[in-house]
Amino acid sequence: MRTPICDEFGIEYPILAFTPSEHVAAAVSRAGGLGVLGCVRFNDTEELDRTLTWMDENTDGKPYGVDVVMPMKIPTEGTSTDLSSYIPEEHKKFVDETLLKLGVPPLPEGEGREGVLGWLHSMARSHVDVALQHRPVFIANALGSPPVDVIEQCHAGGLKVGALAGAPKHALSHVANGVDIIIAQGYEAGGHTGEIASMVLTPDIVDAVGPDVPVLGAGGIGSGRQVAASLALGAQGVWTGSIWLGTEEYRNLSANHSAWETAFTRATSADTVRTRVYTGKPARLLKTKWTEAWAEEGAPQPLPMPLQNLLVAEAHNRIVASNNPDVISMPVGQIVGRMNEVRPVADVMASLVAEFEEAVAALNKVNG
Repeated sequence: MRTPICDEFGIEYPILAFTPSEHVAAAVSRAGGLGVLGCVRFNDTEELDRTLTWMDENTDGKPYGVDVVMPMKIPTEGTSTDLSSYIPEEHKKFVDETLLKLGVPPLPEGEGREGVLGWLHSMARSHVDVALQHRPVFIANALGSPPVDVIEQCHAGGLKVGALAGAPKHALSHVANGVDIIIAQGYEAGGHTGEIASMVLTPDIVDAVGPDVPVLGAGGIGSGRQVAASLALGAQGVWTGSIWLGTEEYRNLSANHSAWETAFTRATSADTVRTRVYTGKPARLLKTKWTEAWAEEGAPQPLPMPLQNLLVAEAHNRIVASNNPDVISMPVGQIVGRMNEVRPVADVMASLVAEFEEAVAALNKVNG
């Protein structure tokens, strides 16, 4: 399993793994893929700096990447306190009443957190600045093309730039702005995603951008067979995400991991929903009593980004602390139906490679 992406990044397998966990990202890189650390959770740039220093020291000298959340257009911003004043009381009341109805207890006195400021353009720029002080080889943007000056800044630092695209026209726009690698993220994917399924989207984007622009297939990839399928559709590699939630290393992110592990190991591929309740933009989440409450008649419409995240930030903290699998709020793709056990990252990587080889061997037999 070797494509030009492997040579570009100095990796053994063309498997990129997006994750908010530095432990998962480092383990993927050590296992021959490219771990990509999601930076959106870092409100404190010093914490991100410490985390990337840890990545520098715990990847055995192997490459890694980072992922930011930055809109192309620069919005007007304020502090989280300023922005909170734009949240209607109706929405705050709905959240409080829903948590009460679902039996989610309040946090202990003095605990809580402000909304994830990584959704703000200015914070995402600071994430880029910090990343450039370390040694990532790749930076991806979850909201499409970053502003051109940020792309140029990354290129000057020696980084390749990737951007997620949910339609061929988006991919063409990204390339015109200077993006190096397109991540064709299909409808099946967890988190922010568009409306076109991967089987259709990947070849459409590959054909649109031409042979000189590498494309990574994303969405619905949790086995070696699916890696092989993506490469057969013209991708040079795969962008994976949800499957890493089911790893032992991911447990380092929170002490309250038993609830989400119970939730995803019992879920089927039908147990997700694409909704705006998490960030204000369409994102695929695990379907739970929390997401169902927002879909009920009389529920308010989710607010635009970043207000929705600020609205539900404390609710998410309370839900995590409650450790109740029936109410968790977690982005995950339809591949969740295959996530039936918790395994070490190295085992997941080994399975992806072995299953890929088996799939290719089977196709070779079909081909005669």
